[in-house]
Amino acid sequence: MCVQESEEFERLTGPFRGELVAYCYRMLGSVQDAEDQVQETMLRAWRGYGGFEGRSSVRTWLYRIATNACLRALETRGRRPLPSGLGGPAEDPDAPLAAARPEVPWLQPIPDARFGSAPADPAAVVVSRTSMRLALIAALQYLPPRQRAVLILRDVLGWRAAEVAGLLGTSVPAVNSALQRAREHLDTARPAEDEIGEPDTPAERDLVGRYAAAFENADMAGLVALLRKDAVLEMPPLPGWFRGRAAVARFLGTRVMRLPCPAPGGPPRPPGEIQMVPTAANGQPAFAAYMRDQAGVYRAHAIQVLTPSGSGLARIVSFNDPWLFEVFGLPETTLRSA
Repeated sequence: MCVQESEEFERLTGPFRGELVAYCYRMLGSVQDAEDQVQETMLRAWRGYGGFEGRSSVRTWLYRIATNACLRALETRGRRPLPSGLGGPAEDPDAPLAAARPEVPWLQPIPDARFGSAPADPAAVVVSRTSMRLALIAALQYLPPRQRAVLILRDVLGWRAAEVAGLLGTSVPAVNSALQRAREHLDTARPAEDEIGEPDTPAERDLVGRYAAAFENADMAGLVALLRKDAVLEMPPLPGWFRGRAAVARFLGTRVMRLPCPAPGGPPRPPGEIQMVPTAANGQPAFAAYMRDQAGVYRAHAIQVLTPSGSGLARIVSFNDPWLFEVFGLPETTLRSA
């Protein structure tokens, strides 16, 4: 391919990279895997560009390549769960925690910046956020790969049944049947507390701001007041999780808001031990949580993704994996400014 063709290829395909990352992430549940498959898609498209005859749009062509890449990847990979997808909640917040399971391919959060700019239409913003929420991505992992592709293409991206049939090399009745089965499964798989609301309202910003302040000020009472009665706390790669305000509050109060010296349950953390840096993931408010060490350095601890609702925080998913800070473009250590 000559320089002119390379420039033309980039001009035609570059605008679709962000939405392809979002599509592959919905399929695979991993931002790292999604970007790998988009890279593979672009490489295959570049190699085949000379034979592209324009019988479909460039967008449709790229989605066909990306879909096949994701389906191939899913042939040898298991689904990516959250802890709540592996079993019931832990009954005793004071009991020893089950060991972390780094061998499990856990669902990963994705920074909002990785899947393109926000739509200008407020209604489109809600649709965009909804289609990337952790609860939906987790539920999609339980669908067979082709059903997953059909549901995303039809219900999320708004493709016509005939377009999806052409992309997958199947019939319209087969697409409609797969879509119906996928919708039925999704209705039972999504958690009840995953409420969808208008994004970035004053009430949501206030709730999220108070949550960060409670952690930074070691205000356990203030934190508990923000939780819904049926609040859920998950902490991958730890397989245990908690449901209910009392259980979540007990765990946070004894394991997080107290110093581990030498074991959990030491004296209360003083204010300033935790630093919460705001970010955004999966169309939801999120924070990068840093813990201060003995040298006064704040070290990467977790990316926390929140599900706020009109009656309080419904879910906290704390991804206790410092590697994710690199994905979010955040430093591993930081010093709090005065």
